[in-house]
Parts: sequence; structure tokens; C-alpha cells
Amino acid sequence: MDAVAAPDDRPEPLARARVAWLPGDGVGPEVAAEAEAVLRAVADAGGWAIDLVPGLIGGASIDRFGLPLTDDTLALAQGAHAVFKGPVGGPRWDHLRGAERCEAGLLRLRKELGVFANLRPTAVTPALAASSPLRPEVLGQGVDLLMVRELTGGVYFAAPKGRDGDRAVDTMAYTRAEIERLAHVGFRAARLRRRRVTSVDKANVLESSRLWRDVVGEVAGQYPDVHLEHQLVDSCAMLLVTRPSQFDVIITENLFGDILSDEAGVLAGSLGVLPSASLGETGRPGLYEPVHGAAPDIAGQGSANPLASILSVALMLRYSLGRPREALAVEAAVRDVLQDGVRTADIAASGQPPVGTGAMGRAVRERLARAL
Repeated sequence: MDAVAAPDDRPEPLARARVAWLPGDGVGPEVAAEAEAVLRAVADAGGWAIDLVPGLIGGASIDRFGLPLTDDTLALAQGAHAVFKGPVGGPRWDHLRGAERCEAGLLRLRKELGVFANLRPTAVTPALAASSPLRPEVLGQGVDLLMVRELTGGVYFAAPKGRDGDRAVDTMAYTRAEIERLAHVGFRAARLRRRRVTSVDKANVLESSRLWRDVVGEVAGQYPDVHLEHQLVDSCAMLLVTRPSQFDVIITENLFGDILSDEAGVLAGSLGVLPSASLGETGRPGLYEPVHGAAPDIAGQGSANPLASILSVALMLRYSLGRPREALAVEAAVRDVLQDGVRTADIAASGQPPVGTGAMGRAVRERLARAL
């Protein structure tokens, strides 16, 4: 097996970085514009070059080319050092089925890039604690967890799959190799954090989960300094909203991770502040995207929260562009802006006047300029 990319890998800084830039649908272009401005500001301050090459995905690609992801856009992504993607989809394309769906383009992009490990950090900062739906005593001493979700296997991809009249079939399947490589990412991430891994499965029912549990247990033997516990997915879902501070790194398969990561994201008060990174083998481009959806109901209003996209750029700087210092500076700028009380509508307190997408982006860049 080739080397597996993981959070403790440190790529060499690139003198000239090439990034495939796919803004997506709905509010995607608006939040992507603020993320782009932050990335360019970082590159300018550091004296290195950034080439952002635009492309279309999702509904925007369907409208122009009739496909949610063209071969040309895929080639653009495969030839880049990193890929930024905004949210995709919306009601105008909901009638499409199968390979014509907006989401099919995203699934193909992930599969062809080979990004098998989706990292979704969720931290409840003191400035946003009041935005969380959980009471302070439930949040405890603070929530800071990392969800590591397997991204290219499981029920979303395995065959057979299809519908025949009143019967539909989806197949959940995993191989030892798929589980092993994802587990290594999780354990290596835990070594940089609090050295605790929770592996989530449904081993009391599913054969694929019994293999998952066996393989993760074997991999754990290579990390004696990291504590492993196994958790059934239904129990984990309950604990995320009753004792969320107990979690450090959660590793799980594709379907469970899709659901649990959104549940965990709500703890922070809004999906609008949550980034993600999808990594594959060392040396291949990573995929970076905000966790939130396209929000077509507010598209074009300039009110969307750009922080998830800006923080996704921070992850890109760290994992693909070899710029960990700049990544920390972007993350600190976001924290400072929130501490200053700057809020978009999704995280504003009752009676607090919110700022728009552009104003939030400018506030982050102003803070960032002091650090670079």
C-alpha cells in the first residue's frame, strides 16, 4: 500500500501552488470569494505564488454542460496541489436522478481523487458557546473533537445498487485495506491531540461492522500510546448530545460519519463555522470544503457565513500547501474576530445586528494582516 496521508504529515512549502477552485451552487460563490481573498492575502504576505484555476461542479456544471462533473473539471482537480469546493445542489436540480444528480458529481470527484479520509474538526469556542443548542453544563469543559470519516467505500459506493419497481437495494461493503488506512489516519491524528480514539460501528447487527471492529482493534496495537474504545453508532449519537466533551477523535465508516458529523457540527452553533478536509495517499491533492449546504434560500443576499470556507483554506494551507504557520494565523484571526463579537446572521445573538458575508471576510483579513 502507498503511504497514507495523515494529519502529522508535513509537506514541503510550495513556492507556487496550483489550486482547482470550484465554488459550487447557492451561496457557494459568495463564501468562496471570501476564502479566495484570504488565501491570496496569505500568499501575498508570504511572497509565494498561488494559481487558482476555476471550474464548475454540481448544478452550475449541469446548467452549462449537462453533467454535474465533466472530465475536464476532473482533470483540472487531479492536476492541482489542492481542490477547494463549495456546496452543491438546490431545488432546481432535485428532480434529477442517478448520475445526473448534483451530488453524483461530488461523489465522483471524491472517488477519482482517492480522498478516503474526511476530517471534520468541531470545537465550541467560548465566543460561540451561547450559540450552541446545548446548555453550558452539558458542554462541560469544552467540546473539541475530530471526526474522521471513511469517504470512498461503504453503502454509498458498493454494488449491487439499484431499484426495481417497489424494491430497492443498497449494499454496504468494506475491505480490510479500506478500514486499515482510515484507522491509521485516526490514530495518527489522536497522537497530536488527547490520544483517545472512539471507533464507531454497528457490530451487534452488521457483518461489515464486525470486520471494522476487528481491523481497528488490530491497528490499535501499533499505537500503544493511544487509548481505543468501541462505540455502537446509536449510542454514539446519544452521547454526542449528552456528553460531547468526552470525545477526542472519532473514526467511522461512510454512512455513519455522514450523519454523526452533522450532528456534532450543530454543537458549535452553526454549520457555517465548520470546515472539512478530505485526504488520500501522500502526494495526491486534498479536497477542502465547508460542511454546510448551498442554502439556496439566501443565495445572492450576501448574508451567508464565510467562516467555514475560510477555515477550510486553513486546512488546505496545513495539509496540502505546506504552510502550517499561515494555517494557524488564519485560525487565530477567525477566533479573534468572533471574540470581538462580529457575527453573521446564523450565529448572531437575539437583537444583535449581524454583518454580511463580505464584512465578515474583511474582518478576518484585517486581523490576519496583523499576524502575517
